Amino acid sequence: MEVMNLMEQPIKVTEWQQTYTYDSGIHSGAILRAGDKDDITEPAVCALRHLTSRHPEAEMAQNSVRLNYGIPAIVKLLNQPNQWPLVKATIGLIRNLALCPANHAPLQEAAVIPRLVQLLVKAHQDAQRHVAAGTQQPYTDGVRMEEIVEGCTGALHILARDPMNRMEIFRLNTIPLFVQLLYSSVENIQRVAAGVLCELAQDKEAADAIDAEGASAPLMELLHSRNEGTATYAAAVLFRISEDKNPDYRKRVSVELTNSLFKHDPAAWEAAQSMIPINEPYGDDMDATYRPMYSSDVPLDPLEMHMDMDGDYPIDTYSDGLRPPYPTADHMLA
Repeated sequence: MEVMNLMEQPIKVTEWQQTYTYDSGIHSGAILRAGDKDDITEPAVCALRHLTSRHPEAEMAQNSVRLNYGIPAIVKLLNQPNQWPLVKATIGLIRNLALCPANHAPLQEAAVIPRLVQLLVKAHQDAQRHVAAGTQQPYTDGVRMEEIVEGCTGALHILARDPMNRMEIFRLNTIPLFVQLLYSSVENIQRVAAGVLCELAQDKEAADAIDAEGASAPLMELLHSRNEGTATYAAAVLFRISEDKNPDYRKRVSVELTNSLFKHDPAAWEAAQSMIPINEPYGDDMDATYRPMYSSDVPLDPLEMHMDMDGDYPIDTYSDGLRPPYPTADHMLA
């Protein structure tokens, strides 16, 4: 039976759970066999993104992708000159797969972290260029670069739950970029940036690096965020980086935390002290503009980003002039 026929005809079994698992395997197989056929890969990735999130058996689907050898093929989609709806859906799928701890090792072996960082850096740099130039451009295939920034950062946030992944993310010199993203005017980008910093701050070396990048000021501002997840992540990072400070500094941080965030919520304060991240559901809004079929007459290189952003992304004022503030694409894995 042809791959597309397999995808279009649901398997009839007595248990819904079995159907769910089989579907995950079918879509993984479709990706493996599709190669560069976007008309097959795109709907398969989109379907897997939904199957692996917000379902009673999402964990089963996450495992099924790994067991059907789908992870390497999925990660490779980040490298190919695919169109942006496919790239965006792939990033979201990787984020969902990372929710399963058993998938962390296969994802790391597939070099997903350097590839996500490469996309993140390119998307952010493109956004900065357009902000600096004051230019505006329409969506490309319904995708904005701020969605790529949010998606990559969100995926790295989940991957950073694993100690080995945290170390790799830190070694790629990403902290300056994550700190800069705290200034974003996009609430969801602020949240995922604070979230990944919250995970990284569990390691003292990373916590010191976060402090050295001047993160305290934007984190203090985010304590007043309307998004409770963002505020709690910010509080947790501040609490961690203040541990080695002098008593006066720690007292000032404690007062700020109490007054701004925890005055009426002692449980949130306990969560911050214990470094317990608030696992706010990651919205499915990344798929809101996802279009199942699109013209193949408009080729897009995932590393050539020419889209405008409305978000206010500060220029690299924190660079010391001796090194890039974060890794450039030329230094990332191809």
